[in-house]
Amino acid sequence: MYPQHRKPSRPVLVVIAHGSRDPRHAATVHALVRRVRSLRPGVRVETGFLDFNIPSVHGVLESLAAEGVRDVVALPLLLTRAFHAKADIPAVLREAPAQLRIRQAEVLGPAPLLLTALERRLYEAGLTPADRSSTGVVLASAGSTDPEAIAVIAEIAREWRRTGWCAVRPAFASASLPRTEDAVRELRALGCARVAVAPYVLAPGFLPDRIARGAAEADVLADVLGPAPEVARLLLDRYDTARMPALAAVGA
Repeated sequence: MYPQHRKPSRPVLVVIAHGSRDPRHAATVHALVRRVRSLRPGVRVETGFLDFNIPSVHGVLESLAAEGVRDVVALPLLLTRAFHAKADIPAVLREAPAQLRIRQAEVLGPAPLLLTALERRLYEAGLTPADRSSTGVVLASAGSTDPEAIAVIAEIAREWRRTGWCAVRPAFASASLPRTEDAVRELRALGCARVAVAPYVLAPGFLPDRIARGAAEADVLADVLGPAPEVARLLLDRYDTARMPALAAVGA
């Protein structure tokens, strides 16, 4: 039992990003993490990368253990539960120092906050709520060979369509079809007055650039989700959910 006058320290939140050779990727991840810190100053937030960037996830965990940290929530900065969430990240976490108690949080998507963030980006790109009924939207994701991840993107598109858009079509920058440009043309053929592309990606890089090229014939191209306030709030929601068992155990 903890003394009544002293609550247990909160677990450290370790945000696990994919990493990229494109410097915009890491810069965007760090901007998102800064926003998370500003929303919850009492939570320590660290960032680790699976590849290409430093610090590595393993390096962050080793440093935390050396400091005497014991509790960690590892949060995959991923929008779908595909290979990285199912295999890569658990493998890295299994190699963590034994003294660390690590809980892996769920990936970010799907979540209503992400739809709100997508709409924020569309409005920032020039659309207005009055444009919804006449605008077709391409929900453009990076793509995956994982059927579960592809099915999730298709379901998000169906759900989003029910909120009043003329039409919503999923598209993929790799591994799956249709491509962004094909979905744009399909929405044109449906008779939507304008077509917007909403990248369902967190940070710039090779595949987001491919999405942007595929949006050449669209009327509106939104920015990546990046450090949108809704994404930062969602990270904290996932963190809180992951640490719930510990809270229940100590009566916090």
